[in-house]
Amino acid sequence: MRVRVVLFTSDLRVHDHPPLRAALNSADAVVPLFVRDAGVAGFLAPNREAFLADCLRDLDAGLRERGGRLVVRTGDVVDAVAKVVAETDACAVHVAGGVSGYAQHREGRLRDTLGRLGCDLVAHDGVVTCVPPGAVTPASKDHFAVFTPYHRRWAQHGLRAVVRAPRAVRVPDGVGSEALPERADVTGVSPGLAAGGERAGRSLLTSWLRSGIAAYEDRHDDLAGDATSRLSPHLHFGTIGPVEAVHRARTAGGAGAEAFVRQLAWRDFHHQVLAARPDAAHADYRTQHDRWRRAPRDVEAWQEGRTGYPVVDAAMRQLRHEGWMHNRGRLLTASFLVKTLYVDWRVGARHFLELLVDGDVANNQLNWQWMAGTGTDSRPNRVLNPVTQAKRYDPDGAYVRRWVPELADVEGSAVHTPWKLTGLDRAALGDYPDPIVELPDGLARFRRGRGLD
Repeated sequence: MRVRVVLFTSDLRVHDHPPLRAALNSADAVVPLFVRDAGVAGFLAPNREAFLADCLRDLDAGLRERGGRLVVRTGDVVDAVAKVVAETDACAVHVAGGVSGYAQHREGRLRDTLGRLGCDLVAHDGVVTCVPPGAVTPASKDHFAVFTPYHRRWAQHGLRAVVRAPRAVRVPDGVGSEALPERADVTGVSPGLAAGGERAGRSLLTSWLRSGIAAYEDRHDDLAGDATSRLSPHLHFGTIGPVEAVHRARTAGGAGAEAFVRQLAWRDFHHQVLAARPDAAHADYRTQHDRWRRAPRDVEAWQEGRTGYPVVDAAMRQLRHEGWMHNRGRLLTASFLVKTLYVDWRVGARHFLELLVDGDVANNQLNWQWMAGTGTDSRPNRVLNPVTQAKRYDPDGAYVRRWVPELADVEGSAVHTPWKLTGLDRAALGDYPDPIVELPDGLARFRRGRGLD
């Protein structure tokens, strides 16, 4: 019997899954395998671990509906895969191509080890991203460092067709599996964390395409309106495929769909940067020779949502409660940390990865670098004013009141500048703090640090 292994990583779905389809087309039976990889265990913060548990249980259910099941093992990923290959005499292992330094190293180790066992490794592009990293490049360079020309080429590249879900999955008898993890066993999970899994992801995508995407271009920065797709956790874990998301958005059509597809192109852009420059996960992509401050009290206030700037505090509290944050909030909180407080972007990126359910190395680290001015932003010294931004994107203060209950009774736009209240109005705010820094002072400090004066 011809057996092939399908190694699931960040592609936890049965729909639009090229590795699974290719394995089924060329084998009598497949082993759908997920390895709880000891090499990335430290990356699995509680919110992602809980969401992953949902995803694995749902993937197993989807496979069982087709006569199969998910095999779960724990340990070094290469050792675990090699053991399954030896147990089943598999002739090939199929896996989605990855982009991070770790994923590239994992693929190299797998290829070497499996080769010694007489087993092929087949890596599939266009599974984790729409356009594979390196598929479009500028002349004489290995990646695009500017988004606009990348997006132009990306849009012209064309996408593979969506792969239909299999009707049947046959798994060889006798392949042992550990018990599936459960969300309830994970501690430290954000109380408002969304449900994971392919069914939840596909339902969310369908709902979004039906009732949300048309207004996306006009409303994606509306903090209180919560008008973004919220699909980022599902894209991170691969419970929905980015290629299918683009095809379905383009079918819906309109300006909102175009704006949404552009965001998926941004996601691919960051992946192709990281694939070419893996060290950008921890080192400046373009150094500005910053002399970052060590300011533990300021960092603690930022993390706890007690900076005295309500829109910053609201976003940081949303992050802690949901394990997710509105995109405009991410920009504002990042700008405040790296530009107004002048604290190293790695401090912020690390905190986000501790809480974000969609904590993706490519997008998290490179978006932080973009905001810090050490990444691909063509205006590295831009500073977002939190008060101006709040009045523009939360004009009535509804977002702030939702997440900063101390300010729930402050009316209108005054909620964005509570330090200006006086008398009983100010006393009613209780212990809500005054700003930890005056914005002109923060700007002057940043300009001195960058040598701009």
